[in-house]
Amino acid sequence: MKRALVLILLFLLGVIAFGLSTAMRDPVVRRMTVHLRDWPAQAPPMRVVLISDLHVAGPETPPSRLARIVAQINALEPDLVLIAGDFEQERTITTRTYDAAEATAPLAALRARYGVVAVLGNHDYAGWHKTDLPPYLARAGITLLRNTATRRGPLTIAGADDPYHGELRVHALDRAARALPGPTVVLSHTPDVAPSLPPRYPLVLAGHTHCGQIVPPLIGPITASSNYGLRYVCGLIREPGRDVLVTAGIGTSGVPMRIGAVPDFWLLTFDGVAR
Repeated sequence: MKRALVLILLFLLGVIAFGLSTAMRDPVVRRMTVHLRDWPAQAPPMRVVLISDLHVAGPETPPSRLARIVAQINALEPDLVLIAGDFEQERTITTRTYDAAEATAPLAALRARYGVVAVLGNHDYAGWHKTDLPPYLARAGITLLRNTATRRGPLTIAGADDPYHGELRVHALDRAARALPGPTVVLSHTPDVAPSLPPRYPLVLAGHTHCGQIVPPLIGPITASSNYGLRYVCGLIREPGRDVLVTAGIGTSGVPMRIGAVPDFWLLTFDGVAR
């Protein structure tokens, strides 16, 4: 009996060690080309990095790890960096928490021709309308979209605010996007905004799900922390008239472990439809 208990304990410790080491590894760079029908004929392709769910906290994602990921992104020479929220972390299972200044400081080193654009996630709010992040993001040179839009090069980015804290305003988002020319994509922390958007938006870029974070072998993802179950759990989801791309993100939530869902970010190449 004691031997069985020891073996079980060793197995559990092995699972924890594996999950922690996976959470701390360098993110996988996933690549995709996005053809947009209204891409300007004379515009060159545009390289865009999508990252999400930084969740800066110990032990797996201290600011030093985020700084290494920033260097990894810069080495790809993107034209634009999009951050889909959840900069901070408030979980109880942690070796250390970091304030907004510490969590965002490494992001000031991001380098992209058209800058860095971000939205907030549910972990970035301490309550209704309460977030301490905006001034620190501005200090890091990051443009924050809260149901607003910005044009960067040939591309317009419409940034959705967090629906879980009642901050999403679809009409305001749509109005802001329509005021700018060119092809438009929606940046949102959660893919749950997709069904509520007007049909004119062909692509939603999001995170939030961590691709399940803990994905047991043979079982698959248990939850996506989504109101739509596993509909938007991970990767590219093609729906009538719209694609939704969900990144696994960088950090973790709940427990500092990843099993079967490695950290990742996406390098997207936007261009026109081949003729």
